[in-house]
Amino acid sequence: MLPMHFCFQDFLQELSEKDRKIESLVNMGFPEDEANLAISRCGHDAPISVLVDSIYASETAGTGYNDNFSDREDSFCLGRKKRRFMEGNIKKRKRFGSEAQGSRGPFDATCDEPMPLPNPMVGFSLPNERLRSIDRRRLPSQAIGPPYFYYENVALAPKGVWATISRFLFDILPEFVDSKYFCAAARKRGYIHNLPLENRWPLLPLPPKTIFEAFPRTRMWWPSWDPRRQLNCLQTCTASAKLVERIRQALDSYQGPPPERVQKSIMDECRKWNLVWVGRNKVAPLEPHEMEFLLGFPMDHTRGISRTERYKALGNSFQVDTVAYHLSVLKDMFPQGMNVLSLFSGIGGAEVALHRLGIPMKTVVSVEKSEKNRTVFQSWWNQTQRGRLIEINDVQTLTTDKINSLISSLGGFDLVIGGSPCNNLAGSNRHHRDGLEGEHSALFFHYFRILDVVRSTMGRM
Repeated sequence: MLPMHFCFQDFLQELSEKDRKIESLVNMGFPEDEANLAISRCGHDAPISVLVDSIYASETAGTGYNDNFSDREDSFCLGRKKRRFMEGNIKKRKRFGSEAQGSRGPFDATCDEPMPLPNPMVGFSLPNERLRSIDRRRLPSQAIGPPYFYYENVALAPKGVWATISRFLFDILPEFVDSKYFCAAARKRGYIHNLPLENRWPLLPLPPKTIFEAFPRTRMWWPSWDPRRQLNCLQTCTASAKLVERIRQALDSYQGPPPERVQKSIMDECRKWNLVWVGRNKVAPLEPHEMEFLLGFPMDHTRGISRTERYKALGNSFQVDTVAYHLSVLKDMFPQGMNVLSLFSGIGGAEVALHRLGIPMKTVVSVEKSEKNRTVFQSWWNQTQRGRLIEINDVQTLTTDKINSLISSLGGFDLVIGGSPCNNLAGSNRHHRDGLEGEHSALFFHYFRILDVVRSTMGRM
């Protein structure tokens, strides 16, 4: 009887897992019967990204969801980590007409292979720099704007993440950029967009690119054995007071420079937490206003919410100078202003970038779940903007009918911009590094769903 009991428990667990995945797909906007069919084709253990890919690929093939899928079962369900990706890419290229792009390069790889990252990570171009830039292949005709779209995610994502994101966004090659070329902190990000590349220009004044330029008071306390000249990626949390005190006590126990093993241990912590020297043998984490400065936000942008919430919001935001450089091409294209659909807006990094570029925002439809982030963004908007702000708290309420209604009343969107928080993708987040299956990073599928509706509707206008 014992084996039967365990089989029954496994059966119940399988049903529960199926219900959870059906609910996730329905929340993304897919009908329940299509979610059921996808799970039947690909199995209960298939991740959400595979199920979404299966639904769109079968739709692309023009099969209809009530057809017999037995002939395609091998393509989508057996050996799906490799064969599904290749089959899906073929169908995507047929749909988007991207055969004209020629050799696929990194996109011929399987989902288990990482997207090759350029070194140096300079994107398609940098302002006033002679570093080698990476060429972008010609965009497929279906991807050419307007409306323009722009999506950001962490560059060092788990295997298969960027291949999946790219495949859903017209097979466009990501633009990988490290913000150390724009400010004094490294911030490796990838951007998939259909913006033109010509006539980019940077925000002025150019921000400082070293720690000493950004925070000159630190120079007098900086030990000779700390070689850092730039900070690492700004995180959503900060070092504890106990760690800072342990470092001070360790250094105070030596008359001169500490032994190399102690130096190495302290440097590991300084790099990890972006600690800066603020006194003799004294390090401290960056203050929220210092992070605002490094990220290109105005002073006190996040002031008014708790210190913990400020770190969290800033760690998940855009680096304004980097994004503004990419968006600068829109200035001459929209002299009368733009309508912007801002998905997962956070504290308004995209809107701050457009504002600093001098691009008027006639209407911004902002989708942001966090009440604290909305408070920050509303305060900035009311102080700086004259346009109309429409706020939506839950992305799931942005249905096809709602999107079409907004397009009808506004005359369309000129830019659809967004990015996923780092929580499920960042390399430092080892406990919940779930890739596109994570609670926050799965927002990408909402981004794609909404962008698809916007472009389809405006294409018919």
